[in-house]
Amino acid sequence: MKKFVLLLALCFGVGNVFAQDADKLRDEGDAAIKAKDYKTALAKYSEFLKLTEYKDTVRIYNCAIAANQVKNYEEAAKYFDMAVKYKYNLAGSYTGEAMALRNLKKTDEFLETVNAGLEALPGNDNLEKLLYAYCITNGQAAQKANKFEEAEKLFNAVLVSGDAKHKSNALYCLGSLYYNRGANLLVEVTPLATTDADKYNAGKEKATVDLKKAKEFLEEALKANEANANAKKILDAINTTLK
Repeated sequence: MKKFVLLLALCFGVGNVFAQDADKLRDEGDAAIKAKDYKTALAKYSEFLKLTEYKDTVRIYNCAIAANQVKNYEEAAKYFDMAVKYKYNLAGSYTGEAMALRNLKKTDEFLETVNAGLEALPGNDNLEKLLYAYCITNGQAAQKANKFEEAEKLFNAVLVSGDAKHKSNALYCLGSLYYNRGANLLVEVTPLATTDADKYNAGKEKATVDLKKAKEFLEEALKANEANANAKKILDAINTTLK
């Protein structure tokens, strides 16, 4: 019995030391983030959260902020995602995670996070802007690099937006994408009109499908925003071509 009491007392003593260590790391992390010493804050909070099994939502979020500030985007995304799962400061957590994933150029994860954020927080302005800027910029880059499917995916991703101008511009980009492919194909096959009628007709039919698809997108773009002059300009050109 004496041995048991001694062992129990020893266990309680270790527990007290453990708690003191965790408290010290937490307090040092708090002091570091207050002083904007984000590198130290990240190190202290990371150790504190390990010791306490990632249960302190405030420090999880603070750790994510610190990681983001030192451009450790992998850690930032990890901790913001933890905060999301705890439903802690959802607007800040979803936005922070999306920004970290954007900086890591992890497109699929970025889109998944933004879509989940907009489902939880419909119309959130920060998430809407992040989605639009990322997808339009990278979609246009993919279009210039002749990566049609990648550009189409990114432009389509914006269509969940509740912002009429964002949606209209994304529809315009989709219309432009299909228009360019169709128009270029027409230019390519036109010389075959007098030398190879079968290839010309096949190419023209394929181009016409793209132009009609472009027309649908551009008409939707104008419905979303009647002031979209670029959409109207290309739509007029398509209507002339399809006559």
